Amino acid sequence: MRVAILGAAHPHVAYALDEVAARSDCELVAAAEPDETMRHTFLSDLGDVPVYDRIDDLLRAHEIDIALVVGIYSERASAVLSALDAGAHVVADKPLCTSLADLDRIERRAEQTGLHVSVVFEKRFYPATLALRRLLAEGTLGEVALVASTGPHKLNQPARPGWFLHRDTYGGIAGDLPVHDIDLVLTLSGAAAGTVSALTGNARRAHHPDFDDHVAVLLHAGEVSATIEANWLAPQASEVHGHYRMRVTGTRGTAELDWAYDALTVETHDQPRHVIDLPPARRPAAYFFDAVAAGREPEVTTRQSLLATRVALLAQESADDGGTHRVW
Repeated sequence: MRVAILGAAHPHVAYALDEVAARSDCELVAAAEPDETMRHTFLSDLGDVPVYDRIDDLLRAHEIDIALVVGIYSERASAVLSALDAGAHVVADKPLCTSLADLDRIERRAEQTGLHVSVVFEKRFYPATLALRRLLAEGTLGEVALVASTGPHKLNQPARPGWFLHRDTYGGIAGDLPVHDIDLVLTLSGAAAGTVSALTGNARRAHHPDFDDHVAVLLHAGEVSATIEANWLAPQASEVHGHYRMRVTGTRGTAELDWAYDALTVETHDQPRHVIDLPPARRPAAYFFDAVAAGREPEVTTRQSLLATRVALLAQESADDGGTHRVW
């Protein structure tokens, strides 16, 4: 499998680099990033792999099977569409894109080409999530009724590139941080329709006037109601980048996931609070490369990737409209 990196604005370029290093069935053939600083930061250690400053130049020079898209958020849609036009499957960091119009274009092109477009929703593959999925499949928690999650992140503002702190290039916090948990709620509920609303704010406006730093999402997904809070306000002295947690309440019990400290605790009507043994973690993008190699659909499907992205972008649209609900 011939792999290329189309845009490198985030450390998640490691999704491709880790797979190339771990596998014998794929090769990194090229990378492209328009910004010189980001090329130096993320693509300077690729050895003999050619690095381009234009994605179009890369695609003219190389035939590729898989494109990893990790560029500036507002430029990702263009990279995804170019990859699909070149006949490559796409595995993307979140957010996939920053507007509903771009998402519609990606959806149409994916349908026309029959190629996969998958967002690396890595929380699916954390040990605590894998254990939760097993408990739900066994019926331990009964039917899921409520989900509550929190996702604080350190901003590390001095190290952030300028594009990250501006709405036009970043796209909005509701379309970015909550999408992992939105995907999990959609996956756990199996819902194909519902409503979403959101409120955003900028608590540290003096430091970043064009960048909302917190968001609260209310999501109805079928029979499941979820509250999803995320922010860029995590304490800088914290020992973790973000203390990511989720509580899942079912008709027979409650589970609490602590992703930052790799723990899952459960209590049910029959058992008091106890800690669940966790399976090993999985590499975030392994599912995609495994699927392409086997000629099957990835576990994070095109439909799921597009739907979670759509709900997150509708949440941002809701926030921009004062929190009015949106139907999906």
